[in-house]
Amino acid sequence: MSVAISTSTTIAWFYACNVNDVPNNGGVCVKYDEVQIALFRFARRDAWYATQNLCPHRQQMALSRGMTGTHDGEPKVACPFHKKTFSLEDGRCLSDDTECSLTTYPVKVEGDRVYIGIMQEA
Repeated sequence: MSVAISTSTTIAWFYACNVNDVPNNGGVCVKYDEVQIALFRFARRDAWYATQNLCPHRQQMALSRGMTGTHDGEPKVACPFHKKTFSLEDGRCLSDDTECSLTTYPVKVEGDRVYIGIMQEA
C-alpha cells in the first residue's frame, strides 16, 4: 500500500509489528531491508514515533533502548549510552550538539498492527 505525497515521492508502508510487541513508553528495533529503525510507543500521548536506530553521536545502534520522556512538552528519546536527547517529532538534537540529528519515519496503527512509512521515488 502506498500514499502519494508529491509527484515523485511516495510513502511505502511496511508492517513492523503488533501493538503489544512494543512496551508502553518504550521502544523496539525493527529491521527493514538493511536499515534498523527504532519504533517508540509513547503511551502518555497515545502516539507512535520512528527514527533511525543509529545514534549519530557515537555511531552505535542503540536508540531503540533509550529512555523516552519530554523536553519542554516535546516527546524525546535519550541515547542509553551517551545521554544525547533527540526530538521524536522531527529528529533534531535537543542536547548541546545541534550538528547531529535523526532521520524520522511516519507511523500508523491499523487495528493492532503497526506500520512504518519509507519514502520511495515513484
